[in-house]
Amino acid sequence: MSGHDPRPPLDAGIDLAECQRRIGHRFRDPALLVAALTHASGAQHRLASNERLEFLGDSILGFLVCERLYRTFPDSLEGDLTRIKSVVVSRETCSRISEQLQLIDFLIVGKGLSVHNRAVPTSVLSDLFESLVAAIYLDGGMEAVRPLVERMLVPEIDKVVSGEMGSNHKSLLQQWSQRDFGVTPTYEVVGEAGPDHSKSFHVSAQIGGRSYAPAWGRNKKEAEQRAASNALVELRSETAGPEMPGE
Repeated sequence: MSGHDPRPPLDAGIDLAECQRRIGHRFRDPALLVAALTHASGAQHRLASNERLEFLGDSILGFLVCERLYRTFPDSLEGDLTRIKSVVVSRETCSRISEQLQLIDFLIVGKGLSVHNRAVPTSVLSDLFESLVAAIYLDGGMEAVRPLVERMLVPEIDKVVSGEMGSNHKSLLQQWSQRDFGVTPTYEVVGEAGPDHSKSFHVSAQIGGRSYAPAWGRNKKEAEQRAASNALVELRSETAGPEMPGE
């Protein structure tokens, strides 16, 4: 064990009071807040950054969203709940919440990462929100962090369920595929079942030469939407943000 204090200095040159006002929690231990705001590039060593907090915050966020979905939708199957959660607890959503709260104003970074022109990777903003979730939990317990999660993520759940976001998985997959791979997804029927008047289809989404986990649907349109959802889940689990100084 080394003898250094892993906590970052409290005199970080940021407005901690304003940050606490935006997230709606006053810290008993401000060092936790500073740690949550400190990117690895701005820390003296990685234990003083928000990496460990991000690890914890991801699980806390997932638990609270799963609990909310479980209680809110008692008639929904596990697969349906998983699809909603994959959109709500995603890098894109967490990054957008950081932007909504303007947390970039308080991000502590090194010289290699500019925040003045807002050129901050999505992964950094996502990690920032998850780190704050963990910091609030450590400072005040689950009931302290629940209000922030419900305030910011329940509207995201409502959007997914109402179809304003996430339900059109084919559209989202097309945007992702064209942006990252420069091609349009295609869909292949890999199986069929049932009589002609009530046939179900097993469809797989394909991007380039890669096929993703197929999904069943009561018609081709429904099967393609579910196949696109499966592809999005896989892509989100695999996507890693750009390497930043200190990572």
